[in-house]
Amino acid sequence: MDFDQAVAAHSAWKRTLSEYLEKRDGSFSQSEAAVDNKCPLGQWIYGEGARFASFAEFSILKSEHARFHMAVGDVIHRANAGQSVTEEIALGAQSEFSLASIAVIGAIMNLKRHVSK
Repeated sequence: MDFDQAVAAHSAWKRTLSEYLEKRDGSFSQSEAAVDNKCPLGQWIYGEGARFASFAEFSILKSEHARFHMAVGDVIHRANAGQSVTEEIALGAQSEFSLASIAVIGAIMNLKRHVSK
């Protein structure tokens, strides 16, 4: 896996979620978004990346990635339920989404440093 590409792909989630919050057309389901093994990073974690399972950095990445998808699922659930979900609250710097996203990016970079030694 190209770790830098994984960071870029992961970062694209914010744009995707922001666009969804603008239209709220029901095309994105909570159950779909909350699953952590469907996106490219999740497929890598549960596939080829499992070879790094003995590394603490990998365990942290796996955990933070699951946390991130739960946060995405929560935002989508609230939006689909008609709750008031502003982009600032849902995606802002102190939101669970943002904190989880930062943690995933940090975990990717930590694993990259560890495997590059």
